[in-house]
Amino acid sequence: MKVKCPQCEEIAELGDDFSYVRCSHCSLDMTYGEYVKFIAYKDAKYSDILGDYANDNEGITSGTLDEW
Repeated sequence: MKVKCPQCEEIAELGDDFSYVRCSHCSLDMTYGEYVKFIAYKDAKYSDILGDYANDNEGITSGTLDEW
């Protein structure tokens, strides 16, 4: 699957099992979890996606970026 590289903004590859994100243009190589955090830190409008990683978020806020 193709995604936008958070470093160079070229096309990066997302593993079929969501285990990695790799960019051949800038040599980015990270796990999908690291990719999500990187995107959230880079652009505040995406910070709410970190809540998707909470086990049970009913009645609980997703927290701040620093807590992740």
